[in-house]
Amino acid sequence: MSTFNDQVIAEFRATGGRVGGPFEGRDNMVVITTTGAKSGRAITNPLVFLPDGDRIVLIASNGGADKHPAWYHNLLADPVLTVEVPGETYTGKAELVDDPERTALFDRMVELLPGFAEYREKTDRVIPVFAVYRTS
Repeated sequence: MSTFNDQVIAEFRATGGRVGGPFEGRDNMVVITTTGAKSGRAITNPLVFLPDGDRIVLIASNGGADKHPAWYHNLLADPVLTVEVPGETYTGKAELVDDPERTALFDRMVELLPGFAEYREKTDRVIPVFAVYRTS
C-alpha cells in the first residue's frame, strides 16, 4: 500500500470518513479490506463508491491505467470484504456486474464524479464494476 493510501485511510478513520486533499467534501468515500489473491494477507484500500440502494458500487478504474487494480484480482479470488463507511464497518460480498448494468452504473459514477469519464478514455480495457452487498 502506498504512503498516500495509508494517509487517506488514517484520516478517514480518525475523522469518521471526512478526508481532505483530492477527496475533500466527498461523502462517498469507503475503505475496503480484501484478502490478497496471492499473499492471503489483508489489504486495505481507500476508494470512492457509488451509492445504489442497499448496495454500494465500486469501479475498478485504477485511474485509467491499462491494468486492473490489485483489489479487483483480490475480489475475484475471494469476494468477501470488509467495508468501512462513515460510522459503520460491515462484511460484504462483491459481485462483478455485467453489461448493460455495468455501463449504466459506470455512467452514473461519471455523473457523480466526472473524472471517471477520463479514466474510461485513457484505457482500452473494459473497466470492471462490482456491486457490494452487506452480509453482516
